[in-house]
Amino acid sequence: MHIQWNEAQAQEWYQHTGWACGFNYLPQTAVNWTEMWQADTFDPHTIDLELGWASHYGYYALRTNLPFIVWEHDRDGLLARIDAFLSIAAHHHINVMLTLMDDCGFSGDEPFIGPQKPPRPGVHNSQAAASPGRKRVMDTSRWPDIEAYVRDIIGHFATDKRIAIWDLYNEPGNRGVNVSATDSMEIGEALEEYALTLMTSAFRWARDVGPSQPLTVGAWHIDHDQYGTLGHPIDVAALALSDVISYHNYNTAARQLEVLAMLAQRRRPVLCTEWLARHVDCHFSEQLPLFSAFETGCYQWGLVQGKTQTWIPWPGINKAHPDPQSLWFHDVLTPEGTPWCEQEMRYVKQLTDFHKLRYGEK
Repeated sequence: MHIQWNEAQAQEWYQHTGWACGFNYLPQTAVNWTEMWQADTFDPHTIDLELGWASHYGYYALRTNLPFIVWEHDRDGLLARIDAFLSIAAHHHINVMLTLMDDCGFSGDEPFIGPQKPPRPGVHNSQAAASPGRKRVMDTSRWPDIEAYVRDIIGHFATDKRIAIWDLYNEPGNRGVNVSATDSMEIGEALEEYALTLMTSAFRWARDVGPSQPLTVGAWHIDHDQYGTLGHPIDVAALALSDVISYHNYNTAARQLEVLAMLAQRRRPVLCTEWLARHVDCHFSEQLPLFSAFETGCYQWGLVQGKTQTWIPWPGINKAHPDPQSLWFHDVLTPEGTPWCEQEMRYVKQLTDFHKLRYGEK
């Protein structure tokens, strides 16, 4: 049985991998990760093109999710496509964080194989598909298949240097936005209980495999006042179990600074694996220098404007902004590869060049 890395092991990993300036990734041709990874719609040409653009602007890290449902239907094909993706990323000198599970099923549908629904006009991330999906998360009789998936994927790539870190579970317990008000509380509380147990189990399954890469799950309930900052039970467990600390924070620079200072006390490397929300004052100009100063790796949401429509604000913000689409919410590049904001890409290049000079090429 392998155990959690100690602080020294985690810091040694950071010294080897260096500061991460990266992004969460789906190609512009994919409406969700099922479409990205299934055989009929896997798009290596677009992936190669877009990761080339990312490298040109100074990025050298990315985070992307894997869909359980594709593994279930086409295990060998998925493993081959992951290998192809890792080769493309390595060619562009971009290291990869792979996320195995995800509760953000904002489409309202259980995940399904085959042609995905088109994006709903004007709706942010309208066809986001969970992995493995709420029904499986809340049915423990189906967890042996999830365990087999976690063990198989990590086991297959356990010594692959193209993978920097494993994120076992994105936003466990996030019930999305398509639950009615009458049952949202009941479903949400039940989902959180199952997700907490599943997350804890996933750490155990992954450690049994003994990967050479560290494990993490991001704390994501930053503004849940009921528990206080990072006090939600899922966040407490995620921070306690992770080899390398990770979290999500779409917030102002002042709030970001508060969280960074709090997490620095844990004496482990820290990664902000989701950030950037321009409509709510979460900007490059203020926050990228903060991440750099705290040696906190950062992965903004999105790279290229595409079918996820994440340049469009979250639904509630549409009503509060007179012209919400005049300002991109997430994402940084147009479908042709040009920056939405040249200054943002200059920040990326300047800071990544600084860290390469400071620590040497990784």
